[in-house]
Amino acid sequence: MAEDPLERIAREEKEKKNQSLKTAVWVLGALCVALVGILGYLQFRQASVRKLINTDSENPNSGSFYALVEELNDEKQDLIKQMEDLQKDYESLSSDYDNINSQLDTSRAEVAQLIEKIKATDATNRSKMRQYEKELGTLRSIMRNYIVQIDSLNTLNHQLTADVAAARKEAAESKKANEELTQQVESLTGQVAAGSVIKARGITINAYNSTDKVTDRSSRVVRLMTSLSLVENDLAPKGPIRVYIRVKDPEGIILTNSVRTSFTFNGETMVASASREVDYEGAEVDLSIYLNEIESYVKGIYTVEVYTEQSFLGSAELMLR
Repeated sequence: MAEDPLERIAREEKEKKNQSLKTAVWVLGALCVALVGILGYLQFRQASVRKLINTDSENPNSGSFYALVEELNDEKQDLIKQMEDLQKDYESLSSDYDNINSQLDTSRAEVAQLIEKIKATDATNRSKMRQYEKELGTLRSIMRNYIVQIDSLNTLNHQLTADVAAARKEAAESKKANEELTQQVESLTGQVAAGSVIKARGITINAYNSTDKVTDRSSRVVRLMTSLSLVENDLAPKGPIRVYIRVKDPEGIILTNSVRTSFTFNGETMVASASREVDYEGAEVDLSIYLNEIESYVKGIYTVEVYTEQSFLGSAELMLR
C-alpha cells in the first residue's frame, strides 16, 4: 500500500527533529565529560601538591621541603624588611599640627605591632602572610596621604606667614607714614599757633609833668605813659584783647597804685602796674597805657614790660635824673 504523501512529509520532519535532539544530547554529554576531566585533573594536582608537602614534612631529609620552607622564610624576611623601611619613613614624618602628630603616633604604633606579628607568625602560614601584605599596602597608602596633607599645610602655612609678614610691613609703613603726617600736622599747628600770636612794635615809655609835658626830672614826674603798636596779623584771634604793663623802679620793684591789677601768664599769676583793653580785628592798633597816682619817683632807670595773657610783647627803659 502506497504511503500517503502528507504522512511521509510529517514522518520525515519528525525524524529530522529527533536526529537534531540526539546530536545536542551527544554534544552536551561530551562537554560534561570534559568538565569532569578538568575538575579531576585539578583535584589530582592539588592532592599531589599536598602529598608532596606532607611527604616532605614527614621526611625531614627531603630537599624539596627545605627548599619550600626556605622560600617562605625569604618571603617573610622580605615582608619584615618592607615593614621596617615603612617604619623608618613614618619616623621621618613630622608636622607642626597636634592633630596630625596624634594620627602619626597611632600609625607608627600600628606599624610596630604589625612587625611583631609578622615575626611571631610561622612563614608557612600563607593566609596570615597575605593578610599582612594587604595591611602593609594600606599603611603605605595612609602614609602617602599624610605626606600630601603635611605638604599642603606647610604650603598654606608658608603663604600665611608671608601674608602676615607683608601685613606687618604694610602696618609698619602705615604707622611710619602716620607718624610723619602727625609730625607735619604738629609742625604746621605749631607754626599756625606761633603765627597767630599777637606781636607788638615801637614800645616806648615816657614821663610827664603836671603840665602834660615830657620830662626826665624825677621830682617833676606825675605819670608815666607806655606807647606801642599791635602789629597786623590775619591769623591772630579777633576781638577784645587786654594789654598789661609792669613798670619796675631802679630797684626792680613793681610800681602799683590803688587800682591793683593782675593777670595770668604761662600759668603764673603776675601783678600789673596798669592795663588797657582794645578791639583787635587783625589790623594794626596803636595804644597808650598810663600809670598814675604814684607818690614819688627816684633817680635811675625805669623798665616797662608789656604782656597779653598769651604772649610777652616786649620792653623799654626810661632814665630819670
